[in-house]
Amino acid sequence: MNYLAQVEALLFVAGEDGLSLRQLASLLNLTPTALQQQLEKLSQKYQEDDSSSLCLLETSNTYKLVTKEVFAGLLRDFAKAPVNQSLSRASTEVLSIIAYKQPITRIEVDDIRGVNSTSAISKLMALGLITEAGKKEVIGRPNLYATTDYFLDFMGINDLAELVDVSDVEIGEEEMTLFNTTEIPEEEKNE
Repeated sequence: MNYLAQVEALLFVAGEDGLSLRQLASLLNLTPTALQQQLEKLSQKYQEDDSSSLCLLETSNTYKLVTKEVFAGLLRDFAKAPVNQSLSRASTEVLSIIAYKQPITRIEVDDIRGVNSTSAISKLMALGLITEAGKKEVIGRPNLYATTDYFLDFMGINDLAELVDVSDVEIGEEEMTLFNTTEIPEEEKNE
């Protein structure tokens, strides 16, 4: 199998957290030397490919996929653009969790959602809907996230107390089985 494609896939999924040389070597069952050669090939591939917006960045022995510097202006304009489109489902979930549980860390958001929320948090920060609200006083001191005043404007409310009280929301059995395509027999439900 193509190691360059595997490295690229792993780094894409890792997002802004990136992966260390040791993590990549372990995941791909390669020696660090062999992996270093693959990373150099991938970096060179990106540098030579004018049709790709990506490049490989190494910081503190961690590798990440990032956009080439030439796209900085375009991405800055995108980040400044008003929210004139609806948010993705992932961004909406993350924004809801942060709004109700703030201040909260990304790991805590990930635990609630069951998936990595790095990309959604980055987008919400770029849109000005959330902001870093200090550091949690635990090992590693992760960032805490909270909503902004712009979030209140975006939601059309004056205060967080105006958010819908989710403790009153009940999920019926029909909502819980919404994505099931076949009925589960009664005897299987009790197992």
